[in-house]
Amino acid sequence: MATQTTSIPAEALRALEAQPFLQTLLGRRSRRFAKGASLPSGPLAYTSSAEPQPLSRAEELLVLLATGGATGWNYGIVYDDRPAIANYGGSAVGRPSISGAGFQVSDLFFTNDDGLFFLSTRDSASLAAPGASIDELLEAHRPLVRKLSDERLHIPRQAPWLEPHNNFVVNKPGTTLILPVADLAQHLLAVIWYFVQNGYGLFDDLSGQPIAGIEQYADLLDLDSPRPLSFVEKHALAQVSVELATGAYAGALTLNAIGLGGWSFDGIDVFGLLGASGRDDYPGLGFRYDSDPSWATPNPTGLEGVFEGFTPPHVVDLEAATRALVARKFGAGGPFNRDTAGPFRDNAAVRGGAVPASERAIEATALIAQHIYDVHGRFPATVPAVYARNYLQAHHLDLGFYDQHFGPGAYLDTHAKHDARWHGA
Repeated sequence: MATQTTSIPAEALRALEAQPFLQTLLGRRSRRFAKGASLPSGPLAYTSSAEPQPLSRAEELLVLLATGGATGWNYGIVYDDRPAIANYGGSAVGRPSISGAGFQVSDLFFTNDDGLFFLSTRDSASLAAPGASIDELLEAHRPLVRKLSDERLHIPRQAPWLEPHNNFVVNKPGTTLILPVADLAQHLLAVIWYFVQNGYGLFDDLSGQPIAGIEQYADLLDLDSPRPLSFVEKHALAQVSVELATGAYAGALTLNAIGLGGWSFDGIDVFGLLGASGRDDYPGLGFRYDSDPSWATPNPTGLEGVFEGFTPPHVVDLEAATRALVARKFGAGGPFNRDTAGPFRDNAAVRGGAVPASERAIEATALIAQHIYDVHGRFPATVPAVYARNYLQAHHLDLGFYDQHFGPGAYLDTHAKHDARWHGA
């Protein structure tokens, strides 16, 4: 990284704080042409005369914060007919992305000229006191960045691993590529937990086999009108996609506010990226995965010691995964632990008032999840245990490309003044 300090230059900070939201929102565009880029032919042909310019530490941390950082406390979900907050959420932290029922199952990998990194904030709680400066918030995130490799992540510049229209700019020198990854297995488990808390039954329409033993929980679950597993897994995938996409979108808006180029996109094959390309020369992020002739796609499950999904072999079985989910909710630092700090005037009363994790609720959740694994040989049955789809690239724009090929308004005032404000150029 070109600059190691996390402090934002004073002029840049003043401009950032004064930036009109509507201008940032309405001016959002995919601005792909970076310093050092080249389009050798066609009506938009242009070769940059500038060298690639890596993001400074402050620029990069600010984009990471916007994409998946910890920005304060999660306020929970309040019932209108029960004197307690719902026990759905997985984390006490608030983040820029939208997470269905507050499950919060994603974290960030990112790569730049200095290597490959991992930033986990989903269980970090509030990292700075209310009213903390942006510099203080960035500095609080810096120790959470974990370096995984000294090398920039390799992505082959060919289909299907990288869409052809992205070859000229994605993951090039000077760029920062942010890769949000979600534990979809944990999200599905949290959905099943949600069902149990609200009395919803579930049946396995994919195999047609009954969930053995579920009848003993007829007092908890509506077994007369159960939800089909095929729908439930699509529901979980859709929710996870929203979490990943809104994080990348928040990061894309922040590029505008800073005056950086880049865009949110999905043109990187998820299986190759995670490590399931099947090619020795393309390990991707190195996640372990399973495959089976009856499956349409491989199933990435986790990266040992870094990002492990709530599914075997990273857990012994689905009862262990369920108890790990309960520990995340009710254990130390969890959103429903009365000793966890938070935004409420009486945190102990609010957090401790959530419906407790009864042994029967744990058993029912684990029973349903274990059935899925036993019958289908994987959990989830039809969607990847670990998932990625929406990515964010950040880079410095070559304004000459836009001046030559576009009319006025192709970039914002923040882009025009970025080098002066952020780099004294």
